[in-house]
Amino acid sequence: MSRLTDRLQSQSAVKTFYQYFIPTLFGMMLMSVNIVADGIFVGHGVGSVALASVNVAVPVYSIIISISLLIGVGGGTLYSNAMGEGNTQKAQRIFTISIVFITIIIILISTISYLFMEPLALFFGANEETLPYTMDYMRILLMFGLVVALENCMSVFVRNDGDPQLAMVGLIVTALLNIALNYWMVFILDWEVTGSALATVIATLAGLLVYLTHFLKKDCGLKFIKEKWSWRDIKQISLIGLPSFLSEAGTGLFVMGYNIAIAYYAGTNGLAAFSVINYLHTFMFLAFIGIGQSIQPMISFYYGSKDGDKIKETVKVAEWSGLILGVIFIGIGYFGAEFLVSIFGITSPDIVTLTAKGIRLFFIGYLFMGTNFIYMTYFQSIGYVGPSIGITVFRGFILLLAALYALPLWFGISGVWLALPVAEGIVAITLLIFSRRNVMEKSRSY
Repeated sequence: MSRLTDRLQSQSAVKTFYQYFIPTLFGMMLMSVNIVADGIFVGHGVGSVALASVNVAVPVYSIIISISLLIGVGGGTLYSNAMGEGNTQKAQRIFTISIVFITIIIILISTISYLFMEPLALFFGANEETLPYTMDYMRILLMFGLVVALENCMSVFVRNDGDPQLAMVGLIVTALLNIALNYWMVFILDWEVTGSALATVIATLAGLLVYLTHFLKKDCGLKFIKEKWSWRDIKQISLIGLPSFLSEAGTGLFVMGYNIAIAYYAGTNGLAAFSVINYLHTFMFLAFIGIGQSIQPMISFYYGSKDGDKIKETVKVAEWSGLILGVIFIGIGYFGAEFLVSIFGITSPDIVTLTAKGIRLFFIGYLFMGTNFIYMTYFQSIGYVGPSIGITVFRGFILLLAALYALPLWFGISGVWLALPVAEGIVAITLLIFSRRNVMEKSRSY
């Protein structure tokens, strides 16, 4: 019996949730530290222009991660469904296809993007001042994109195979090594933005090696098997993983949209301010992704084993956890805005004031984000992807872009900062009014 099957069949949903959530949250926090470290070292060691340039390159990272989530979460969900049904061979087939699929896709996309790197950087918002640094960072990410994608995909499968603790250890190793390498490459070797990018991919490779130790465990359910490709499996993996892909791809759109809006209303100072907020947002955003990644293997397994009571219990405990996290983050932003800005080496009074105001307004969105991720993950985990895609598209694409266009016309720069909270709030309130009761009642009928 695999660790996943043993744990989910024998324990209460609340106990299992915290066994997944605590290491996942801790790991996601460290993963965000891993990303924020780039900003801190670049900001202090190279300057604010380089910091803004790295932020412009973020969509490349988002593209790689979004593809790894498309395949990783889609494959992981089907893997847990199959294990819940007791179909080990199907689960292992899904795992094998997922890893081969992601390898082919990332190699193709990285190669094409590398060949057209400069126009891609300009499309993402680089200007004459930021373009050289942006291309330095993008070059490294594209060369080692497969390492980044496999590391993220394997972390999902390891978690779905009942080992969230190892997933946390991998993130700890990645974060600590990234910080050490960033210091060495940026400050000691003076490799500037290139050094920061190299630190990230080397640390990511170390995390991937940690995840591979899962295969050495006796209760490991993940195995590569020789079986013909099934286009039906690939279609299912892609369809179920689509909401996660869109959510991460929406992050890239979010960065581009904010870069364009903030540059129009506040210029280079605004770009520097947003780069700080975006790094902080990564930290908070990953915490809510952590909730989704905690409940996904649980709901997928319970759905496969037709245990509706535990699905309902899982959603409820996740809701409370998301709300508490949101309140904590709003408090941190409101009372600690100036301190958070100082971490990134920003000394210009104008940029400090602009960023602190932005933090206090932008962080309001975290009150609603947990609800949106929980219900997006719920629908995705039971294979009902329509509502999940709808949640993702409305919060990350339609409403966000509409708010970025309309709100600044009425409220100026404050409207730019409020775009995300308004988009998240509208979707969350809609879900609580129209979907929550149906979700709870439907869970009883599994």
